[in-house]
Amino acid sequence: MKKSLIPLLIIFFFPLFLHASKVTDAAVCAPHRVIILTDIEADPDDTESMVRLFLYSNEIDIRGIVASTSTHMRTSIHPDSIRKVISAYAEVYPNLLNHDKNYPEPEKLYGLVKVGLPVYGMEGVGEGHTSEGSECIIRELLKEDERPLWISVWGGSNILAQALYDLRERVSVADLGLLLKKLRVYTISDQDDSGAWIRKEFPELFYIVSPGGYGAATWCGINQYVSGIDNTTISNQWIADNIQQGHGPLGATYPDVAYGMEGDTPAWLSLIPNGLNSPEHPNWGGWGGRYEYYTPDISKTDPKGFNGNVPVEQETHPIWTNAVDTYVPFEKGDYGRSIKKSNKSYSGYTTTIWRWRDDIQNDFAARMDWTVKSYEDANHPPVPVVKGEDHLTIKSGAYFAFDASASSDPDGDSITFYWFEYPEAGTCQQAVEFTGAENLSHLGFRAPHVTEKATIHIILRVSDKGTPSLSRYKRLVVTVVP
Repeated sequence: MKKSLIPLLIIFFFPLFLHASKVTDAAVCAPHRVIILTDIEADPDDTESMVRLFLYSNEIDIRGIVASTSTHMRTSIHPDSIRKVISAYAEVYPNLLNHDKNYPEPEKLYGLVKVGLPVYGMEGVGEGHTSEGSECIIRELLKEDERPLWISVWGGSNILAQALYDLRERVSVADLGLLLKKLRVYTISDQDDSGAWIRKEFPELFYIVSPGGYGAATWCGINQYVSGIDNTTISNQWIADNIQQGHGPLGATYPDVAYGMEGDTPAWLSLIPNGLNSPEHPNWGGWGGRYEYYTPDISKTDPKGFNGNVPVEQETHPIWTNAVDTYVPFEKGDYGRSIKKSNKSYSGYTTTIWRWRDDIQNDFAARMDWTVKSYEDANHPPVPVVKGEDHLTIKSGAYFAFDASASSDPDGDSITFYWFEYPEAGTCQQAVEFTGAENLSHLGFRAPHVTEKATIHIILRVSDKGTPSLSRYKRLVVTVVP
């Protein structure tokens, strides 16, 4: 074993290695820890994602923001561009506190800015390539904290690769295995050649990625124009009206779209506690998309499509990667039932993100209002409440019901209910039967007949009638037994 550069740190934290693999329910429910790796200035979308990120810094525990390279920017890093966004945040910070006292002080955010090496990919991994950024990952991973550590990769992943390289040199195989169990990675495709190396060298790592060309990537759903639906909330005019103009210095920092709006944002959207997201279960789906655990076939990853000339290799083991949702949108009625299923249906990888996009964008717009408006003049999300347990077991063919009548809105707004099944998140092959209108505050269901145990996911979406309309969810997991 090579000599450690931080032996005292390893000695100090060694006892906690024995507990690193255990992630308790309380830890999962606490604000999620995340370190951001960003090739900011390679494309305006990193700055866009950074603006949005700081508006959620009251609910996500940011532990590091590291300037990195990528295939789109191979020899430079730009930490000052991160600080520029923090400076804009500092100007609106006093007003944000009127909406939530948990927003972090700007000085804390400044202290989180770190740098990697201005080197591309695996050229920056190995002996002598330790950086401020890779040490940031190691220090956070070694802390006595039961919560998983998420690495949200917006550019290249070589800083993470170096951190793993150094850890393997510094600790025993057993201790490394325990530490890896606390690590979670969500990377926006592979933007250098270190991602494939990480997955080969550390096959047990929890890793979400759409390898190959961007045309076959789930994350594209954040900005994809979808024929047949209203795409207003990703239009340049919507961005100007709701984010950039008339929303103070932070909104003014949000640059115009060049290649695609916020392609990196899905790498942390699943960490927002909205009642739908469950980041420990990528196959359950949420604002960051839905992913399944399997070994992808290289021919289905768009290997010849655009990805900045990053080599595409056949994966050697299962990873969390693209999954398909079949989505039937809801529609609002002018008369009669106020909200119901439409007669349209969409399927695909990107569908797992864009199906939530209007809710995502409205939430962003409301938080941008928080930077300039008083609490009384701004909108805040409703609070879904369902009586009883959110996980229950019932017999095949049995009737069950949920009551959400205690749901409320902090601004006193009227609220709309909408219940639907998320079939891909469960294991039941038959659809559940609704025994009433989807927009009732309480609703009954009939479980399908099964011959073996299966799960059903029922989602309640509660939306207010404020401006912009905000939505929160309640996920109800029903296990059906024969």
